[in-house]
Amino acid sequence: MPLYESTLIARPDISGQQVESLSEQFQEIVRDKGGEVAKTEYWGLRSLTYRIKRNRKGHYLHMQIDAPADAIAEMERNMRINEDVMRYLTIRVDELDPEPSAIMQSKGSRDSRGRGEFRSRGGDRQGEPSSPPEAPTSGDGDIKKTNGAATEHTPEEDKE
Repeated sequence: MPLYESTLIARPDISGQQVESLSEQFQEIVRDKGGEVAKTEYWGLRSLTYRIKRNRKGHYLHMQIDAPADAIAEMERNMRINEDVMRYLTIRVDELDPEPSAIMQSKGSRDSRGRGEFRSRGGDRQGEPSSPPEAPTSGDGDIKKTNGAATEHTPEEDKE
């Protein structure tokens, strides 16, 4: 049977439990038509790149499916008429990847980093904050900008 990957975005105002029931509903459609859902991943409530039906966020659900084409057509028909599904995309693939998707891998690595490492980007939080290097000067003069070029101004020049 052909292999497919399907991703859908559900409305943000539904609960996680309702997203799970959506997943079960679409999996049952595939099973009834002689197919099998190999893997399902819930990617969570994520921000959208642009507004879809006046929403800025959506619940993402990704499925890997081994099913005949008519099972996929029926699943997509049900996605189209379901009011909770804002967008969906199903593509045919050559093989199903047993590894977690890139979204789940990045989600796991972000969670395993810990809070302290995330916050240590800007400077040394334990010691003194890092400061920008000071401009070098020779002597006790001030730096004066003339016609776009920086030149050093010394107090002796004022006496002349």
